[in-house]
Amino acid sequence: MSEQQDHVSKSSSSSISTSTQESEEEVSVTIGSLLAQARNDKGHSLGRRLLHLGSVPHRPRVNGDIPNVDNATLDHERLLERLGTYGLAEFQIEGDGNCQFRALADQIFRNPEYHKQVRKAVMKQLKEFRKRYEGYVPMEYKVYLKKMKRSGEWGDHLTLQAAADRFGAKICLLTSFRDTCLIEIVPRDLTPTRELWLSFWCEVHYNSLYATDGERLFCLGLLIW
Repeated sequence: MSEQQDHVSKSSSSSISTSTQESEEEVSVTIGSLLAQARNDKGHSLGRRLLHLGSVPHRPRVNGDIPNVDNATLDHERLLERLGTYGLAEFQIEGDGNCQFRALADQIFRNPEYHKQVRKAVMKQLKEFRKRYEGYVPMEYKVYLKKMKRSGEWGDHLTLQAAADRFGAKICLLTSFRDTCLIEIVPRDLTPTRELWLSFWCEVHYNSLYATDGERLFCLGLLIW
């Protein structure tokens, strides 16, 4: 085979591969969205399970200081105890700096690998509605946006608010805070159409949250099938 033919063959193969990959991604996102919608009642059942806890008003904010090892350990133990008490389980999310967006992607699409799409949507929300969010940022807003759009940059409570607003979702955080077990982040000017459940090991890590009834495994089984 000539060099030119070889190049054409590789180019054609690459094009087919890219097209196939994009098609698979579109199908996966569609299936994930349908599963999430179909199981929205399951999310509401989590809310009913924790209804007696109440929740605190959410104030968007940037990230605070990372706790020292001793406090972080105590926080994690407190979170694990709460998960056990209320029959909840964490779907473990990779700790690569994208954990908030990965956890949201798992809840929305049943696929944490769509974290880039979630971050992009959140950034679009933050840019389009600047006046709604910039007052919560203790730095020049353009600097904040430039920083937050980078893959690996930790999400904060402002990006959670923007995600709630963008996706029309109530985001429920089961936290490791000593005095605050549950935080609810509701979309502004919208009635939420779904609930997204995350665990929050405070200032350290986010995971995706489910009831311990095999729902996540059932969803994964459908996606694989």
